[in-house]
Amino acid sequence: MRALPLASAIAAVVLFSAPLLSYADDDFNQTHPRRAEVNHRLNRQNQRIHHEVKEGDMSHQQAQQLHQQDHQIRQEERQMASEHNGHITKGQQRQINAQENQVSREIGQ
Repeated sequence: MRALPLASAIAAVVLFSAPLLSYADDDFNQTHPRRAEVNHRLNRQNQRIHHEVKEGDMSHQQAQQLHQQDHQIRQEERQMASEHNGHITKGQQRQINAQENQVSREIGQ
């Protein structure tokens, strides 16, 4: 008779802890060094775009186009990571960096 409540308790612990393990894995993946570097650059470029608009060196239309390019890069990075258990490869990082470099050059014009 005691085995049934114990089995229920174990089942409940397993059932409710599974989502927590998933969240822990997501946190690790988002802070993977290659992903963190890519996302840091995207965030920095976003700040640079806002600064250029604030200073009057860039129009809102130009800023919107650059934001769209960065958004596409971020979507691509997420897609790549989803295909590699939350990580991106060195080759993928180089590819994304090249795209970020192009946007960065456009910000500085």
